[in-house]
Amino acid sequence: MTLLKQIRQGEIMQNNNGFNDKKIIFVCTGNTCRSCMAEAIAKSESKAMGLDIEFSSAGIYAIKGSSASYNASKVMEEMGYDLSCHISIPLNLEITEDSELILTMTESHKKAVINAFPSASKKVFTLMEYIGEQSDIEDPFGGDISTYRGISLALRSSINKLLLIIRES
Repeated sequence: MTLLKQIRQGEIMQNNNGFNDKKIIFVCTGNTCRSCMAEAIAKSESKAMGLDIEFSSAGIYAIKGSSASYNASKVMEEMGYDLSCHISIPLNLEITEDSELILTMTESHKKAVINAFPSASKKVFTLMEYIGEQSDIEDPFGGDISTYRGISLALRSSINKLLLIIRES
C-alpha cells in the first residue's frame, strides 16, 4: 500500500479529529531557508483553507536565534508571506515528541532525524514522499534570488498538495 493511500485511508495520523489540533514541523539543515519558508507558506495557506493545524520549523544543525536568510525573506515577502520574525531553532527530542508529523526537505534529513531520534521514526517523512512524489527540496543556501524563487514555488506547490490531503482526510 502506498504512503498516500495509507494517509487517505486514515492509517497515518488517525484519531477522532483527523488532522485538526495537530502539530506539523518542517525540518531542513539550518532553519534559515527551506523549512522556515515552508512554515510561513503552510501557516498562511492552511489558515485560508480554514484548517486548524499548528505548523513550525527547525533545523538539524540550526544555530538557535538566527534569522531567515536575506533571500528567503525577500522571496517570501514578494509572495505575500512574512519571515521577518523568524528565529531559527535546532531540532531536539522535545520537539520531535511534541510533533504529530515531521516533514523533512530531503531524504538525508529524514535519515538524520531518524538516526538522532529513533522514537520518532514512524512520523518522519520527506515532504515530497508524504504527498506521493519522489524528489527532494534542494537547498537554495548561497544561491541567487532566482534560485530561492524556484524553491519557494516548489514549496508552495508541495504544501498546497499537502493541505489538500489533510483537508480530504
